[in-house]
Amino acid sequence: MDLRKLKTLIDLVSESNISELEIAEADGKVRIVKASAQAGPAVAPVLHMAPPASAGAPIERAPDAVAPPAPTGHAVKSPMVGTFYRSASPGSEPFIEIGSTVKVGDPICIIEAMKIMNEIEADAAGTIREILCENGQAVEFGQPLFVIE
Repeated sequence: MDLRKLKTLIDLVSESNISELEIAEADGKVRIVKASAQAGPAVAPVLHMAPPASAGAPIERAPDAVAPPAPTGHAVKSPMVGTFYRSASPGSEPFIEIGSTVKVGDPICIIEAMKIMNEIEADAAGTIREILCENGQAVEFGQPLFVIE
């Protein structure tokens, strides 16, 4: 894959809401992963390039990105894979802000999965210290969403 095409793909990922892109072609496979917002303001793509399986060459892998330090307090984790939203609809106020006090069972966000809006509730009582996801961000199962102290 030529470098101009790689640069174009990296620019597309950095300017969009997607966090990961993988493309396979006859001459190899490229995977671009956007760094999280906590890693810094700039996009730091991680490229994984592999030759096609029929070439018989070993697969090269870029080193894994260093994980940010684990937050202190209770982390509310995503119960599913989907898209994270801080409010019930695009024009409405977020369920919570940093400094909000929550009780067990209070709605704190929505995760959209397969066109179904799933209201996520606080699983601990306390004060919201950190919001670890951006509105519209794709989240994984078990990914920390909030920190409650």
